Amino acid sequence: MTPALCHHPANAAGRDFVVGDLHGCVDVLRALLHDVGFDPACDRLFSVGDLVDRGPASEIALTLLDRPWCHVVRGNHEEVLSLVSRGKLPPDAWRGIGGDWGADLPPERLHAHAARVDALPLVRVIGDGAARFNVLHAEFFGPDAELDTGSYSHDVRERLMWGRDLVQGLVDPARQAGLSLTCTGHTPVRAPLRIGAQWFIDTGAFAPSGRLTIVEPRTGDMWSLTQADARARHAGELPLP
Repeated sequence: MTPALCHHPANAAGRDFVVGDLHGCVDVLRALLHDVGFDPACDRLFSVGDLVDRGPASEIALTLLDRPWCHVVRGNHEEVLSLVSRGKLPPDAWRGIGGDWGADLPPERLHAHAARVDALPLVRVIGDGAARFNVLHAEFFGPDAELDTGSYSHDVRERLMWGRDLVQGLVDPARQAGLSLTCTGHTPVRAPLRIGAQWFIDTGAFAPSGRLTIVEPRTGDMWSLTQADARARHAGELPLP
């Protein structure tokens, strides 16, 4: 079963950033890490998940799991990868959401990727007190105390990976009372959107007019870049820390 919760201490030595749904847009990430002055010796990058599918470099995106400075939560696209690997979902269902790159992989390679994403938690909690922030893929309703249990019903687990009710205006934002700043993705928005405690930062990196967004929770600063702008800057030549 997917591990549910991972706690991280506050970063006393450097800065913490959160990146929206990557969807294989690794070169855009290279450029953004350069723009923010990312220092892998002391800074950390948290990801709201969906490293893979739709974009150009899903397998390269999975190598981020090897970087000690990168901390990812499980998104619905990682969930689908795992389900296909275990034979619980047909490959064509994956193709329908941009999984062509993986649906034709040799089984042993797909199983290796699945084993890695199966180790990802659904929630990461960073720091405590007023400086605390949470990272998860889709949405959560309830206070920090409920999130901190790490014991989630099937419905809550599904909401953490697949929910869209808050961003679509289908629920009362007051249901987030007692929740610290929570960075989420899953539902593409034109620009980073704050609704109550939750900060939606999936700005559609894979789409021609979309952007990849990185935010710094401590300061509220945001950086966004399109794939076209990254290509114009020859971002593929930049090192990935």
